[in-house]
Amino acid sequence: MNRILQNLYRDLVPETRTARRLAFLTLVQSAGTGLFLTSSAIFFTRTVGLSPRSVALTLSVAGFCGFLSTVPAGKLADRLGARPLLAGDYAALSVLFVLYCFSDTFAVFAVVACLTAVGETAGSPLRAALTFSLFGKETATKVRAQMRSVFNLGSMAGAALAGVALAAGTRQAFYTVIAVNACAQLVCAAVTLGLREPARPEPERRPSGARSRAALRDHRFLAVTLAAGLLELHTAMLNIGIPLWITVRLRESGSLNSVVIIADTLLVLLLQVRLSRGAASARGAALLLRRAGMLLLLSCLLFAGTAAVPRGWVAALVVLAAVVMVVGEIYQSAGSWGVSFELPPPGRQGEYQGVFALGRGLQQFVGPVLVTALVIGVGAGGWIVLGAVFGAVGAVCVPLVRAAEKDATRVSVAA
Repeated sequence: MNRILQNLYRDLVPETRTARRLAFLTLVQSAGTGLFLTSSAIFFTRTVGLSPRSVALTLSVAGFCGFLSTVPAGKLADRLGARPLLAGDYAALSVLFVLYCFSDTFAVFAVVACLTAVGETAGSPLRAALTFSLFGKETATKVRAQMRSVFNLGSMAGAALAGVALAAGTRQAFYTVIAVNACAQLVCAAVTLGLREPARPEPERRPSGARSRAALRDHRFLAVTLAAGLLELHTAMLNIGIPLWITVRLRESGSLNSVVIIADTLLVLLLQVRLSRGAASARGAALLLRRAGMLLLLSCLLFAGTAAVPRGWVAALVVLAAVVMVVGEIYQSAGSWGVSFELPPPGRQGEYQGVFALGRGLQQFVGPVLVTALVIGVGAGGWIVLGAVFGAVGAVCVPLVRAAEKDATRVSVAA
C-alpha cells in the first residue's frame, strides 16, 4: 500500500520547483473554472432570468469566437513570448468574469461571454507554448500529463464548492462564485509572471527563398490535427452521449451517469501520467493515438451492447464501457500532446499549437450534434458507427504522423 501511495505521489507531484509552480497554477485555475462552469448555466437561467435557448445560442457563438482566436494567439506567443501573454490573459479573464455580475440583459451577456471565450480558448495554445518553453521536448509531455491530473483534482474541488452555491441559489451566491473565480484568475496571472523562461534564441535568418510554410498551409500537420480532433469526440461522448443514452434510451437513473463521471475523474487522476509514457517521440505518440482509437471503438461497441443485455446487467456493462473509454481518452490526450510538441519546426511552437487547438475546436462544434444524432437518433447502430469512426481514425494516425514528421525534417534540413 505504501509503495502504491509513493508511486502515486511521484506521478502527481512534479520534481522541479518550476513544475510545482505550474501545478499550483493549474490547480487554482481549474478550481475556479470548475466552480464557475458547474453553477453558471443554472444561475444565468434561474437567477439572472435568461432563457435556456438564449444561453445555449450565446455560448455556441462564443465558442466560435474562441475558435478563431487560437492561431493569432499562437503566433503572438512566438513573437512576444507565451509568459507575458498568458499572464495578461488571466488578468483580463478576472475582469471579464466580474462583468458577468452586470449581465442582466441578453446583449451584455453575449458580449461578455464572447470575450470570455476568446480569453479562455486563447489560453490553451499559450499554456502549451509556455510548457514547451519551460521544459523542452524531453519532459513537456510528462508535465502536461501531471497538469491534467492536477486539473481534474481542482475541477472536483470547484464542483464541490459549486454545490454549496447552488444549494443557496441566490444572486449573492452567484456573485460570490464570480468573485472567487476572478481572484483565482488573478492568482494565476501572478504565478505566471513569476515563472522564468529560458533565454529565447534569436530567430534564424533564412535566405529569401527558404521561407518555411505557415502552419495553416502545412497540410500534413493539418491532417494530424484533424485526426486528433476526431479522436477527441470522446469529450462529447462523456458530456452528452452517455448521459442521454443512460436516461433516454436505457431509461436508467441519472445516478448511473454520476458513477461514470466519478470513474472518469479518478482514473484520469490516477493513470494519466503512467499511461502517457512513450509520448515523448512522434512515433510513440502516434502509437498511443492508434491505441486510443481501438479502445474508443471497443467502448462504443460495449455501449451498443447495453441495449441488448438483460436489465440487471446494464449498469455493470455501462461502467465497463466507460472505463474502457477513459483509458482511450487518456491515451488520446497523451498522444495529442506528443505530436503537438514534436512536429512543429523550431521557433514556431506557438503558431503550431494554435493550429493544433483548431482540432479541439472542431470537435466542440461538431461533437454535440454528431453524437446526439447517432446515439439518440439511431440508437445502438449509432454507437457502432461512432466506434467505426474512432477505429478508422486511430488506424491512420501512425502513417499520418510519419508523413508529417518526414516533412518537418525535410523542411528543417532545407532551411
